[in-house]
Amino acid sequence: MDQIVNVGEFQELAKQALPKMYYDFYSGGAEDQHTLKENVEAFRRIMFRPRVLVDVSKIDMSTRILGYPISAPIMIAPTGRHMLAHPEGETVTAKAAAACNTIMIVSCMASCTIEEVACSCNAVRFLQIYVYKRRDVTAQMVRRAEKAGFKAIVMTVDVPKLGRREADIKNKMIPPKLRNFEGLFETHVQPSEGSGVEAFASRAFDASLNWKDIEWLRSITKLPILVKGILTGEDAIKAVEAGVEGIVVSNHGARQLDYSPATITVLEEVVHAVRGRIPVLFDGGVRRGTDVFKALALGAQAVLIGRPIVYGLAAKGEDGVRKVIDMLKNEFEITMALSGCPTLNDITRNHVKTEDERLRSML
Repeated sequence: MDQIVNVGEFQELAKQALPKMYYDFYSGGAEDQHTLKENVEAFRRIMFRPRVLVDVSKIDMSTRILGYPISAPIMIAPTGRHMLAHPEGETVTAKAAAACNTIMIVSCMASCTIEEVACSCNAVRFLQIYVYKRRDVTAQMVRRAEKAGFKAIVMTVDVPKLGRREADIKNKMIPPKLRNFEGLFETHVQPSEGSGVEAFASRAFDASLNWKDIEWLRSITKLPILVKGILTGEDAIKAVEAGVEGIVVSNHGARQLDYSPATITVLEEVVHAVRGRIPVLFDGGVRRGTDVFKALALGAQAVLIGRPIVYGLAAKGEDGVRKVIDMLKNEFEITMALSGCPTLNDITRNHVKTEDERLRSML
C-alpha cells in the first residue's frame, strides 16, 4: 500500500476488486447523482484563512463524543452490507476502528449481526437503526444493542421511502440476506424487475415515521439518541426540542433525494439553530483532511466517513480501513499545523471563507 498516497485512490482499487453490481451499490447516488457530486465539490469552494507564527510543534487532534474519547474527530459512518466488500464484513471494519481509536456507527443493515460486531474487539460503538413498520423489530434491535454494550442509538430519519438509485435498478441488485433480522422478517427479496434493495425497503420501512417516534424510541431505551438526516435549521430546532442527544447533518450519502443540498453547505445553518445545546456531527463528501478541518471550522464536532471506508475494506481489508483513517488523520494534522491551530479548540469560523463570503467581498 506504499504507493497509495490519498484516500481517493482506494476508490479505483475497490472498483477493480468488486463485481460491478456491488461497486455500483456502494458508489451510486440517487437519480442524476447531482448531490453525489456536489457533496464532494462543495468542499472545494471553501478556502482557508491560515494564521502564521503560531507554535504548532505539538498538535492535539483528540476529542470526546458523548463523553467517549477518540484520537481525532473522524468516525466511521453507518454503511450496510460490508460482506459484499470483504468476507468477514463489519467485524473487520470494527477491528480497524478500534485500532485507530475511533467510534464506529454500525448499520442495522450490516452483513454481520450486532453480537458478532460486539464480540470482534473491545471498542466504543453506536448502532444506527431505522424505524420499521413493525415496531417490535426496531425495539428488539435496540435491546440487543444495549445487551451487546453499544453506547448510543443513531436513528436515521431521511428514509420514509427509499431514494431512486438507478444503478441498483439497472443491475437488478439482489443483496444477500441480512442476518440481523433472521427470524423476524424475510429480508431476501427477488423482485421480477428492479432493485431488491428497493423492494425490501418498501416492505419494511415506515413512511408514517414522524417526530413522535423519537418519544417512542426514548420510552424503550436509556441510551443516548442521535438523529441522522437533518439538513435544515428548522428540523435541527425540532430535534433539540425532541430531546435528542445529538444531530448528524447528512443527506444519506446523496442516495435519497437528488438535488438536496451538499451537506457542507447547510452545516452552518444547523449549527446556528442548535446554538451549542447538543453536538452536531457531519456526514457527506469528506475525502481529505482539509475537508475535516473545514467541517469543524463550520461547527461540526466530528465527521463521519462512509464510502472511503468501504473502498478501503474492499481493496485491502482491515489494513485498508486503517490506512483510510490514518491518511485522513495525517492530512488533518498537517492542515491544523499549516492553519495555525495546535488544538481543535483553536479551529474557528475565521479560519475558512465560503464561496458566498468570497462573492460578497467582491461586490
